Amino acid sequence: MIAELTVTALLLLAGNIVFFRFEPHAPLWRRVLKALATLLAVALLSHYFGRKGVLIGAGMALLPVVYVHGVWLPRNGVNGWTAEPKEKYYALRGWPLNPPRNEKSRVAPAADNPQ
Repeated sequence: MIAELTVTALLLLAGNIVFFRFEPHAPLWRRVLKALATLLAVALLSHYFGRKGVLIGAGMALLPVVYVHGVWLPRNGVNGWTAEPKEKYYALRGWPLNPPRNEKSRVAPAADNPQ
């Protein structure tokens, strides 16, 4: 169980660092809650079904990701790998293109888009 949790925690850490740009407006509490829920699910799967159960669960969790990125996003005019064009991606997510900044935001404004 420790090996599965360690690998999952490292993948979550790397994923949050690498893929942060695709969801920059998500609050920190939501990211932490998603990570804790994932670790809990892995711990339960590992406890009751072992490593094979964790691998099957991970495979099942990847099915919707493959569908969204491979089918749904391209049907809606958004590249499934790069989330471009940004305007269409943000519209699909229901986000404003240039959200108002607050003092507690962790995202600095882009140099080419001063606010």
